Amino acid sequence: MTTTSRSDYREFIAGLPKAELHVHHVGSASPRTVAELAARHEGDTPVPADPERLADFFTFRDFAHFIEVYVAVVDLIRDPEDLWSLIYGVGTDLAAQNVRYTELTVTPYTHLLNGFAPAQFCEIIEDARRRVEADHGTMLRWCFDIPGEFGAGEAAEATLRIALDQRPDGLIAFGLGGPEVGIPRAPFAPFFAEARANGLRSVPHAGETTGPQTVWDAIHHLGAERIGHGISSAEDPALMEYLIAHDITLEVCPTSNVCTKAVGSLDEHPLPRLVEAGVPITINSDDPPMFGTTINNEYAVAARLLDLDENGIADLARAAVRASFLGSPEKAALMAEIDNYLQPYPADRDTP
Repeated sequence: MTTTSRSDYREFIAGLPKAELHVHHVGSASPRTVAELAARHEGDTPVPADPERLADFFTFRDFAHFIEVYVAVVDLIRDPEDLWSLIYGVGTDLAAQNVRYTELTVTPYTHLLNGFAPAQFCEIIEDARRRVEADHGTMLRWCFDIPGEFGAGEAAEATLRIALDQRPDGLIAFGLGGPEVGIPRAPFAPFFAEARANGLRSVPHAGETTGPQTVWDAIHHLGAERIGHGISSAEDPALMEYLIAHDITLEVCPTSNVCTKAVGSLDEHPLPRLVEAGVPITINSDDPPMFGTTINNEYAVAARLLDLDENGIADLARAAVRASFLGSPEKAALMAEIDNYLQPYPADRDTP
């Protein structure tokens, strides 16, 4: 029977079938893609056209600086070819990591500002989504999120309208991203209420750079079914009990939280406290190339922080499938893939 030492877990993780629930489309553009886009618009963008220089460009002073850099990359998506190539490239990169299903967060409003018409935007991302599944077998689904930095006004209304008026086949969820500090959740309640009334699931960001009250607000005002990040929940025992009782999953992105200075280091990350308390969590990559990571690397980080063996790592993959918005047959099929992959590994051995 096969056994694996801790040093080999990366190989195990690489082959593990996975679901990714918290990842942004622009933030997932590979350095090669970003550099190519920057070269096309050289002289009209602060983004370097040299992939080697992007690591420095993606070194963030704080969360506000991260948003500034992110917006600069968004501005590179200026025509249909840019957008299609971005989505297809993200799907291809995920498929290469054995990600079978992804709920990809996209922010339509920023693309509308760049000149895309609502119908055009949806047609392009849907075409790329279908091509990814046909070519690689990886399913992409959309979460349309409101860019919180614009407030609960035109951007929120435009995001809701493109979601409900266009209603692309892959759209399943409605979110709220961007800065948390100074952006209360409550004003966005009417937009989430209408989205939920029309069958979209609620997945706002909260509790990454602010305290647990933001998570409470996302639950009470926005009807959150999952929380993007939510790591400050570890500071509030009553909130953790509520998350457990109501099966509200936190989409945890460890390396991202360090890179944006939400936490000081991986060793200080509250993930172990959340798991020890029994809070439902999934492991995700957020904006992987910007943070110098991948979903496979985030599983390796979690395995170290939580002292997991292969079976524990597989449980992370199962947790993501359970928390996803996949239909029951698709969930069962992906769970079976995970179980089949795990068969050569003993369930009760001592890990060295």
